[in-house]
Order: sequence, then structure tokens, then C-alpha cells
Amino acid sequence: MSYQAYLDAIEAKTGRTPQQLLDEAAARGFSGQSKAGEVVAWLKDEHGLGRGHAMALYGVLKNGPVAPAKHVGSSGTHRDASAELRLDGVARRGD
Repeated sequence: MSYQAYLDAIEAKTGRTPQQLLDEAAARGFSGQSKAGEVVAWLKDEHGLGRGHAMALYGVLKNGPVAPAKHVGSSGTHRDASAELRLDGVARRGD
């Protein structure tokens, strides 16, 4: 599953775009310096996300909306077509 696909799955599961969840995280005081376990626990408790999906969102919180370079343009199941991750929701992309 690509990084973008993880973010899209998070939206499908929670009904919130990745950006909305990041905004909620910031409002709760989470940042890129927060411990991953704390963010993962919050996402599990409040939104029912599993560890993999929660870690994907934590990666964006920590590193910004950029897919890992090793997956961009590569082949295989973790391939991302672009380094830029879309956080505004599936419906806004029109794809």
C-alpha cells in the first residue's frame, strides 16, 4: 500500500481528511516533536486507527506531506507516484 493509500484509508475509516486530523492533533498539543506512541494511542482511542495507519499520519505530522523518497517512482506495492502527499481529501482530488 502506498503512503497516499494509507492516508486515503484513514479518511475512509474516520470520515476526516488527513488535514482535519492533523489540525485536531495540533489543537491537542501534538507536534512533530511528540512521541509516536502518544499520537498512536490518541488515534487508536479517538478514531479507531491501527498502528500502521496511525504511524502513517504521525509520519506526516513529523515530516510534512512528503512520501518517503525510496518509494517515489519505484515499483512494488509501496510505490507512490509523487513525493507530494495530498491531505485535503479524496473528493477534492477528483481522481
